[in-house]
Amino acid sequence: MKISGFTIVRNAIQYDFPIVESITSILNLVDEFVIALGDSSDETEQLVKSIASDKIKIIHSNWDTSKYNKDGQVYAHQTDVALAACTGDWCFYIQADEVLHEDGIPIIKAACEKYLKEEAVDGFLLNYIWFFGSYDKYIDALHIAYPKEIRIIRNHPDIHSWRDAQSFRWMPNFDYGDYWQEKNTKKLNCIDLNAWLYHYSWSRDPRCLVAKKAEQNHMHWGSDMEVNEAYFDYGNLSLLPDFKGSHPEVMKERIEKMNWSHLLRYTGERPTELTRKFKLKYRILSFFENKVLGGKLLFGFKNFKKVGKFGWNGKL
Repeated sequence: MKISGFTIVRNAIQYDFPIVESITSILNLVDEFVIALGDSSDETEQLVKSIASDKIKIIHSNWDTSKYNKDGQVYAHQTDVALAACTGDWCFYIQADEVLHEDGIPIIKAACEKYLKEEAVDGFLLNYIWFFGSYDKYIDALHIAYPKEIRIIRNHPDIHSWRDAQSFRWMPNFDYGDYWQEKNTKKLNCIDLNAWLYHYSWSRDPRCLVAKKAEQNHMHWGSDMEVNEAYFDYGNLSLLPDFKGSHPEVMKERIEKMNWSHLLRYTGERPTELTRKFKLKYRILSFFENKVLGGKLLFGFKNFKKVGKFGWNGKL
């Protein structure tokens, strides 16, 4: 059995992506790691090459924003570029702001071995914790921050990155010119694994986040947002729950070097990016999901079919 890891990245330094920690977190699990390295204006390539591993394979790739210029299509296209270079039986997609907690490695490896010959299983779901503002605050609203997503897939030419690279689907006869196509696509049959990805997209230097938000606006909606703020205002972080668990070991040094605490606030207005979380409807819904159902999402969209669970009973 062979497992490939893959990701896409560009301007990791400029946008403060934890790309080194992200890649390093799964290197002990995978047999190779493919990086679709975009046309960066910073020293992202040198940063990636600083990782001492012969498993890493870099593919230089141009982000064609003239052709893939809306709805985040370019992210899905670049993800497919990296996926096409993977040679493993299973392919583990980890985004540049995601880090795997090491506790999940033996569970993932055992699951990949167990289901290797079971072709009815298309992939695996991983669980998410979404941090916001700092490393000790997280988003507890499941309808804002998805609690599970497909991150490990069977290596098959008809499985493609879906929409803006959030997930994957069966897409036979796929047309690269239409990343939002719904017809002729099918959800993957997935096993729910007791393994966790820590999502740090909203937990990075706010001085870098303003530029990242401008890029995302351009990629999704084609709008060029002028950056006037010196840093992004996360809002009143006291309104979010405290994280009591442990971060992945590979994040230890980055967390210790955090240098934007003075730009955070714990009074005043709510976080504008989380407006929906504070509406009465979602406050009630989140209470039942988190306190009564133990984190089970109600009524929300799921881009997968869950056909089983693995590793949740403490036994492999």
